Amino acid sequence: MGALNPRRRKRTAREVAERAGVSERTVRAIAAEPRAEYLARAKARRARVTALRDQGLTYKQIAEATGETCETIRRLIYEARQHGEWDKPQRTPAPATARVLREAF
Repeated sequence: MGALNPRRRKRTAREVAERAGVSERTVRAIAAEPRAEYLARAKARRARVTALRDQGLTYKQIAEATGETCETIRRLIYEARQHGEWDKPQRTPAPATARVLREAF
């Protein structure tokens, strides 16, 4: 079930409810984002982050480019893996590292 008036809010439901003199539940019912739109928007965020990661950017660089925090970037990449939208690229050791490892063992 979608909202009667779907749009993104800038205030919390509690703030709006106190100001309007109604319950938080009423505010959520009137202003909630429809589930399908939320899921599409979340998928698009994950796709943008994983595309930047595929380009070789670090979490910090992705955070700066998107305006998110590093922790949010970690969570989005984790969620992308959980939803099967992104596979962690397989890293191959650098040739010097492989040689050192062979000699050590």
